[in-house]
Amino acid sequence: MTLSTNSIYVDGKLAHTAETLDDTFRLLRENRGMAFIALDRPAEHELISVGQEFGLHELAVEDALRGHQRAKLERYAHTLFVVLRPAVYVDEDERVEFGELHLFVGPNFFISVVKVDPGDSGFVRRSLSRLERKPELLAMGPQALLYALFDEVVDAYTPVTNGLEEDIDQIEEQLFAGYPEVSRRIYELFSEVVEFQRATRPLLSMLDALLRGADKYQVPVELQRRYRDVRDHVIRVIERSESFRSLLQNALTVNATLVAQQQNDVTKRISAWAAILFAPTLIGAIYGMNFDHMPELHWEYGYALALVGMGLLGGGLYVAFKWKRWL
Repeated sequence: MTLSTNSIYVDGKLAHTAETLDDTFRLLRENRGMAFIALDRPAEHELISVGQEFGLHELAVEDALRGHQRAKLERYAHTLFVVLRPAVYVDEDERVEFGELHLFVGPNFFISVVKVDPGDSGFVRRSLSRLERKPELLAMGPQALLYALFDEVVDAYTPVTNGLEEDIDQIEEQLFAGYPEVSRRIYELFSEVVEFQRATRPLLSMLDALLRGADKYQVPVELQRRYRDVRDHVIRVIERSESFRSLLQNALTVNATLVAQQQNDVTKRISAWAAILFAPTLIGAIYGMNFDHMPELHWEYGYALALVGMGLLGGGLYVAFKWKRWL
């Protein structure tokens, strides 16, 4: 495990930095303020120790240990358990990497557990750095940190949607250019968009739940405004992802039609050449039956006439198929 940050904040300012979890627990007991603990892929006993110190619900701790969770928000008494799925677009590979971030938000503590950090992007570190430059906002407590992480994760979705949009534009060009790997690329993009929707769609209901409980749990009015702004951004991201899915479904349909058309063209060519080759074969088969009473067999010009017949019939069929654009 790596302790990315292990600090005590008082009135929005850094008061103490601890080296160990035990030091953090002690400092929080001795000082009023808020504990900020960032854990990077912690061991089981370490997360259980944190859970016991702050009274985290065992089901939430179990989910954080197990990982592979969907984006969600659950409330246990006065503690929130939040799962976010950050994402980054990797330009070099033209693909989306997804992460998994677990958050425990209590009255005087904020605990982040990084299960998967996409592209080593440091969402938690950046969020804290932003808030440290705004002590009046950080003074609002753990809810301010939760807002900052929501905002950071949602803002990071914009480059992802831009990257996906460029990839889809390329797909539309490749569809009619005969690109051989286009079917596989469409499927890969479709899978990424579906995974992206799984990460973003739940955010809307999560933010709505936070806003509904704002008065009951005394969320400052300023944070409520900021949550609503994040909610607007989420709606735009969801709308774009839905349009991507629709475009890719259309691309799949068009690609299937083009593949069927190509197969039909190949079938036509094979059928046309089979018919052309069948004509001389038929003439050769008739005059190769070795009957005694076949006048043409003994005719001086019979062989030449058979060859001419084969050529004329085959040539006529070739011209006919060419006119019908089968060849």
